[in-house]
Amino acid sequence: MTQQPSATRERTRPGAGEDRPITVASVPGSHVYVRHIAHEGKPSDVRRLEDPDPQSPDRSAQQQWWPPVMLDPAWLADADYDLLHVQFGFDARDPSQLEEALSVARLRGAPIVYTAHDLRNPHHPDSTTHARQLDVLMRHADAVVTLTPGAADEIRRRWARDAIVLPHPHVVDLATMRAHRARRARSSGTRDEFRVGVHVKSLRANMDPLALLPVLEETVADLPGGVLQVNGHRDVLAPDGARRDAALADHLEEAACRGLVDLRVHDYLDDAALWDHLGSLDVSVLPYRFGTHSGWLEACRDLGTTVVAPTCGYYAEQGPVLTYEMDEGRFDPESLAEAVRSAYVHGPLPAPTVEERRRQRLEVATTHETLYRRLLS
Repeated sequence: MTQQPSATRERTRPGAGEDRPITVASVPGSHVYVRHIAHEGKPSDVRRLEDPDPQSPDRSAQQQWWPPVMLDPAWLADADYDLLHVQFGFDARDPSQLEEALSVARLRGAPIVYTAHDLRNPHHPDSTTHARQLDVLMRHADAVVTLTPGAADEIRRRWARDAIVLPHPHVVDLATMRAHRARRARSSGTRDEFRVGVHVKSLRANMDPLALLPVLEETVADLPGGVLQVNGHRDVLAPDGARRDAALADHLEEAACRGLVDLRVHDYLDDAALWDHLGSLDVSVLPYRFGTHSGWLEACRDLGTTVVAPTCGYYAEQGPVLTYEMDEGRFDPESLAEAVRSAYVHGPLPAPTVEERRRQRLEVATTHETLYRRLLS
């Protein structure tokens, strides 16, 4: 039986021009994107609630946010917030559950903002469920935000909604970004290798590394000093992995034995280890056959690593990248080889400086606060 709100609280909402703090139920609260759309290192009039612990919703959790308690109708009915901002995590709710949750927020009088990161869920082999979830979000949202003009155009075509386009902020923290970029500048011109990386992670649904690997192995082997590094998690590549992909694991083990691949199998990397990994690469190849936007791409740009991205989605609109043709079942091997060769010949692509990222973050944070106040006025 569906739990109904115990009572609808009277809301005292900020009026236009008022400077009182705004409390935002951000789904989630601890994701790096959400942390970096807040003002950097200074008090803010926007207070984003910490993620409730799924095991004990009355207690907050700094890291654990899945499944998101903030989309539970009972939590939405009783919690103290002015505005609901949905970012990630709604795929834990089927469309009818999502409809119920957003209806509770509306009943509370809380405006709803939705940031459309994924117009095609990278974890879903089929797009049907995610499309129905997006239908619900687009119908209920008082404002829609997205990251690129191409995504905004698609939103306009599919849902007749005009989305606000705001760039993806930095992913790597600015102090680490500065240190890595300084290290890269010192080693510029002294390295005798050209390291191309592919990270298959835990092989989510939108990845197709087996299509790319033979092309990359041949291309990188022909480049002086070329090294192809492939990283993956134990769950898909280890002999006893719970989700072992035998075809991929066998291919990589054979390629490693032939000296074509520097294979690294490990558990999940924490942020520091991940930034060290990405910062050690000259090129990171995204092995995606569908998708929309990428935080991985932004982390690479923060660290000065060139990205080779597929033509699906709107990766190329996030910033300067090299592209190869890949979209669902359509793949052009020569375009991938040419992108890698171009990175070798022409060197790193332009990357944002720390100060550029800082200015961008200020703009994004200020725009969010202005949007929240407009909706609450």
